[in-house]
Amino acid sequence: MDPILQCQSLTKEYNHFPALSDFSLTLERGQIVGLLGPSGSGKSTLIKLINGLLTPTSGKVLIDGMAPCTRTKEIVSYLPERTYLNDWMKVREIIAYFDDFYANFVKERALEMLERLGISPDARLRTLSKGSREKVQLILVMSRDADLYILDEPIGGVDPAARQYILSTILSNYNENATILLSTHLIAEIENILDRVLFLQNGQLILNHSVDEIRFQQKKSIDTLFREVFQC
Repeated sequence: MDPILQCQSLTKEYNHFPALSDFSLTLERGQIVGLLGPSGSGKSTLIKLINGLLTPTSGKVLIDGMAPCTRTKEIVSYLPERTYLNDWMKVREIIAYFDDFYANFVKERALEMLERLGISPDARLRTLSKGSREKVQLILVMSRDADLYILDEPIGGVDPAARQYILSTILSNYNENATILLSTHLIAEIENILDRVLFLQNGQLILNHSVDEIRFQQKKSIDTLFREVFQC
């Protein structure tokens, strides 16, 4: 079985400036991976390349052995950092749209999560708070039975009281053979759910270790190590 994600000597340049430089990575199935680094480190570029939103200057991205294409979009569930939904639509209409569009979307799961978060399916998106709109986006993403989930700042815009529920939602709504790649600046909030961490700096991968290796060998939390490496 192919790894769920492979990046092979991946480079992306903007006007001859490398946002990613000779970046190589292999992610196996069945893990939650933190994609961590300061602003401008290349995280967003990497995420867009994986999702086929950018074309590499050189190198390859392979998802389940395939370059990004229509088939990979069927097995990748992507939560972008910015809202992309039409705000005039009702939440129920958006769920119906996803149910029609994605064969692996589980409508009942989405409705159950809405109920737990106290969001009415009949509310129009524009009437919801910023935090509630982001919760709706996360519900849509996690209601798919995908092989790879890519979450860009999934808890950045919600109140602290809702973060624990969102993290438990992420944990309870993906199967054990799927992989989650999660980018965030709120490291202390998410490190307890991570299996592996990747540190990016200046477009290069400078650390790729399991959380257990860091905790037992270096006797540090992920947040502490991040602050030391990047001198926060």
